[in-house]
Amino acid sequence: MNDPTLKARHPQADALNAICPYWTMFPLSFPLGMLADARSGEWVLDPFCGRGTTLYAARKLGLPAVGIDSNEVAAAIAAAKLVSVDPGSIVELAEEIIAGGSAAAPPEGEFWHWCFGPRVLDVLCRLRAGLAHRGDAPAVALRGVLMGALHGPRNKGLPSYLSNQMPRTYATKPKGAVSFWKARDMRPVEVDVLAIIRRHAERRYASVPPRTRGAVYGGDALTVMARLRRRFTWVITSPPYPGMVTYRPDGWLRGWLLGGSPAPDYNRDAQLGSMTGARFVAGLAEIWAAAARRCVPGARLIVRFGALPSARRGEPEDLLLSSLECSGAWKVATIEDAGIPKRVGSRQVEQALPAGTHVPEVDVVAIRRS
Repeated sequence: MNDPTLKARHPQADALNAICPYWTMFPLSFPLGMLADARSGEWVLDPFCGRGTTLYAARKLGLPAVGIDSNEVAAAIAAAKLVSVDPGSIVELAEEIIAGGSAAAPPEGEFWHWCFGPRVLDVLCRLRAGLAHRGDAPAVALRGVLMGALHGPRNKGLPSYLSNQMPRTYATKPKGAVSFWKARDMRPVEVDVLAIIRRHAERRYASVPPRTRGAVYGGDALTVMARLRRRFTWVITSPPYPGMVTYRPDGWLRGWLLGGSPAPDYNRDAQLGSMTGARFVAGLAEIWAAAARRCVPGARLIVRFGALPSARRGEPEDLLLSSLECSGAWKVATIEDAGIPKRVGSRQVEQALPAGTHVPEVDVVAIRRS
């Protein structure tokens, strides 16, 4: 039964939901629609939260929420969507770190000299060091702002990004990026870092939904869920599709900003997306069983799922239904075709696909068994 007092608030605040692009995401309308029957005070869980669209939808509805992701970049983006902070305090923190921080040695390698102007790289290194291990709201927001502005295309007007020409969604690998820039003699531009931070901060945080209770945890979903003591009524998520293993290498530059390696990490060990067939089903079933242990009886699990054509091993619907059955914790209530994305890049299946090709995605709703 709908709670008539529970409505999506502050539609103009949705700029915060787009604070930083990320390859894998579903449209905001998906979790908002699924939470239409939620009552005030019911908790929402996303064990594969990605860039936090489910968490942002919960915030718009005034619902408390918890997100988990093993990718530190995704967790940092999602966390930035839960804080409430004045844009001015974000800029003040950036100014404080830049002015007071000691100079940090820039990473070595040709890529760094072609990607950022010398002054820009120096400021980024100061901000990277100054934000390390800080969890206060202005720092969380500044991280989100910096990740969203870190790389992207050159604008004709005021610059919006700190890098040389590069995609917004993923970071080009060093060798390919340098070859591209050299072939076109595209030198990095010395942009005003603080001015860009100010514009992004004002756009994302000038108007946000009221803050709700919640948290984002980085790490393995099984480990994190075992530590949670909260009981959830809703689980809304989209797990990695089989063969989807590019999260870390695609986000390597943002990962460096968060304190990681100055080179892409191609390690696929322990990634769910690297598993296929029975191993994938078993791994996903463990997640569903762990989520059920944190849920109230009758809780709903809503999953959007599909496959990458290059790694397709069986129908996505069959894999998902098998994992739910193996978990022994959920009873499937509905299965619906989620169709094809309207915008390239808006879902996992749209990565690197020829025009007009796709694998149909499904939305499955299941109820926690008593």
